[in-house]
Amino acid sequence: MNKVVKGPEDLMHLFRDGLTIMSGGFGLCGNPEKMIDAVAASGHSGFTVISNNIGIDDVGLGKWLANGQIKKILASYVGENKTFERLLLEEKIDLEFVPQGTLAERIRAGGAGIPAFFVPAGVGTEVQGDKEVREFDGKMYLMERGLRADIAIVKAWKGDPYGNLVFRHTANNFNQAMAMAGRITIAEVEELVPVGGLDPNFIHVPGIFVRYIFEGKNYEKRIERLTVRE
Repeated sequence: MNKVVKGPEDLMHLFRDGLTIMSGGFGLCGNPEKMIDAVAASGHSGFTVISNNIGIDDVGLGKWLANGQIKKILASYVGENKTFERLLLEEKIDLEFVPQGTLAERIRAGGAGIPAFFVPAGVGTEVQGDKEVREFDGKMYLMERGLRADIAIVKAWKGDPYGNLVFRHTANNFNQAMAMAGRITIAEVEELVPVGGLDPNFIHVPGIFVRYIFEGKNYEKRIERLTVRE
């Protein structure tokens, strides 16, 4: 039952070229920073990455971009990364744009074992592509597939040795759903508490979904775009 490892270095044997990886967080909030750094140093590549966004240049998943480790991205927002813009214009990376709500639901559906569902977002746009379209109650809907990943890497505020997780504020975005949609889920936490140290009424992800957990150190509270008065 004890799922604790010392750190990301103990988990590198799980990674190989060509994996589909979910990476939690919203902007730079709730990113699994230590796992991202370890994978960046691993030399593995050809990843399909599912993430709301892809960090900024040389920060977060931006490190994987700079290393040429990403083959394809499924994301809803990529506007803060000049490296990504260059790679896309040079046709060196594939992109599947997914409306943000649809992305969240595709991940949640994957974790819940739902293979597909219908949404109105994207009908008549480039998002539609060759997806199946059906009419319900006089309105057109796209069929979207649930998403799973070989490995999901997430970051939580607190966790226990059984893998139970609690997120804090905005850091919950995408982390909770991704933790349930990974075939192998790795959680890094700011604080690892003893079993019984979490209020069961406030656990966001039960430990059954988490394979490995470790406590990270020296996290930086970064801001994507800092705006100050002149």
